[in-house]
Amino acid sequence: MDAAERERYSRQIRFSGIGEPGQEILLRARVVIVGCGALGSFHGAALARAGVGSITLIDRDYVEPSNLQRQWLFEESDAADGLPKAVAAERCLARINSSVRAHGVVADLTSSNVEELLGQSHLILDGTDNFETRYLINDFAVCRGIPWIYGAAVGSYGLAMPVLPGHTACLRCVYPDPPEGAQPTCETAGVLNVITSLVASYQVADALKILCGRQDLVQPRITTVDIWQGGTRQIDAPPRDPDCPACGRRQFPYLEESLRAPVRLCGRNAVQVQERVLVLDLAELKTRLEPIGEVRANEFALRFIVAPYEMTVFPDGRAIIKGTSDTGVARSLYARYFG
Repeated sequence: MDAAERERYSRQIRFSGIGEPGQEILLRARVVIVGCGALGSFHGAALARAGVGSITLIDRDYVEPSNLQRQWLFEESDAADGLPKAVAAERCLARINSSVRAHGVVADLTSSNVEELLGQSHLILDGTDNFETRYLINDFAVCRGIPWIYGAAVGSYGLAMPVLPGHTACLRCVYPDPPEGAQPTCETAGVLNVITSLVASYQVADALKILCGRQDLVQPRITTVDIWQGGTRQIDAPPRDPDCPACGRRQFPYLEESLRAPVRLCGRNAVQVQERVLVLDLAELKTRLEPIGEVRANEFALRFIVAPYEMTVFPDGRAIIKGTSDTGVARSLYARYFG
């Protein structure tokens, strides 16, 4: 650590729980954040300011005006330009701390890329909005022995739970199956930006303990908070389940190779579709679609609007079809315009 770094992180170094040895570790640490929404964008900002050396931010979506109320790395210009969240987040972190190696990845985390994207991490932070991706993270983290921290927030309510493979219950010990029935989303129930920052703070606090070598200070607890009606509750996580498919029987079905079926995006009236792996020429596609509807494109994505649908397609062939939650309609639109 040089003199400039000692000055920059001086207040953190003076904190006895970290000190200079802990700061040295943070400068060499590698963290992956899955999802750059309300939780993930706060994770990125906090870790960059703390001096975590390498931060990878994975997100499949793009910035919209409704994100700006609670997603901490984005500005109006990002929404106006339709930038992918991972790109906008990387650029913002570079402005916050130019010595941090921030890398944005515009992708959907799947079994086919999970090793490449998560394999070199010391820790994984959950900023996702669906259980399928969380189960994928859990399978990979348990299989590889990488700590990860689960978090979720909607309305004024949120929760956080650390997963330390081999030491604590994993996600599937606590939630063997996804919740059944319609679940509240930010679109149906709204969300306060302060609950997202609070949950993300709990996650980052445990992350710093783990990265600094103080895993012994991480309590195997589920923390729940309702910041509007009041009340913070912490309960001990259950013990590891010897019959858990992941950490008990060592079965990892979410790591099996498969092309993900169309996915309804949380609270978005939108469906993500990728019928097969494609490499799209966005410039050629723009020329082909312009006679049919409104087209806006940049180097990262192309947005195509034919009322009442708005379709955003990425170079890898993945598309987000907005204006329907019907996967059949989304697949039909995909085939018509991009397939």
